[in-house]
Amino acid sequence: MVVRRLSVALALLCGLAAGVAASFAEDRAIVLASTTATQESGLLDHLLPIFREKTGIEVTVIARRADEVLDGARRGEVDVVLMHARPQEEKFVADGFGVKRFDVMYNDYVLIGPKSDPAAVKGKDIATALKAIEAKGAPFVTRGDRSGTHGAELALWIVAGIDIAAAKGAWYREVKQGMDAALDAARTANAYVLSDRGSWIAFKDRGDLDIVVEGDKRLLNQYGAMLVNPEKFPDVKKELGQTFIDWLISPEGQAAIAGYKVDGQQLFFPNAAKSGG
Repeated sequence: MVVRRLSVALALLCGLAAGVAASFAEDRAIVLASTTATQESGLLDHLLPIFREKTGIEVTVIARRADEVLDGARRGEVDVVLMHARPQEEKFVADGFGVKRFDVMYNDYVLIGPKSDPAAVKGKDIATALKAIEAKGAPFVTRGDRSGTHGAELALWIVAGIDIAAAKGAWYREVKQGMDAALDAARTANAYVLSDRGSWIAFKDRGDLDIVVEGDKRLLNQYGAMLVNPEKFPDVKKELGQTFIDWLISPEGQAAIAGYKVDGQQLFFPNAAKSGG
């Protein structure tokens, strides 16, 4: 009987310890909302284990398009936001939903197209290239999903002086999906498509596609991180979330970002030194 009571007591203690451990692990965890490019490129799979090893903080990722990232953050569903739609990010902070925006890294957009280049845009600036594609009616794939990349593409049509809502026809094909799906659709249709460079490098089944326009300063793709405002949402894990942001912009975090490569090519370039936006 004594042995049985000791066994029961030990089991209860073990159960209590397990419960405390689970509770502690949950307390040392944050939720990060980010755009699909950071997930699909493999960057977060590279960074988060390094951060966890350093701090013991687990990070759960919700990867969505840009508008969905901010919609969830405005409801207080996440602790930290990492994305690439600066005007929307700055409004998010100005409206009081984010504490402060920090530059973290950048890459750039590239215009992908068939090697045969039916619109003859290779080597042109992006505005000239888009004008030529529209004039030719050459097949063009758009994500059409209100993502950061889709927003950047729409802004570039404006730069080119084209009202794409009025000009689009059968040549302008919406996939309403992520970057991988858009690249795959462009490969299948032998079409042009705007992609962030990281997604392009990570995309393997390229078929006859290649980069036709790059290097235009208007193709810069800046990423920023923000802590969701704990004054609006008391459940936000302020200290842990800020620890993650501080690590991203620290020399160690910046080196980890620079160190992520696919086939020897660097996908993202850290630039937190000028942060504080």
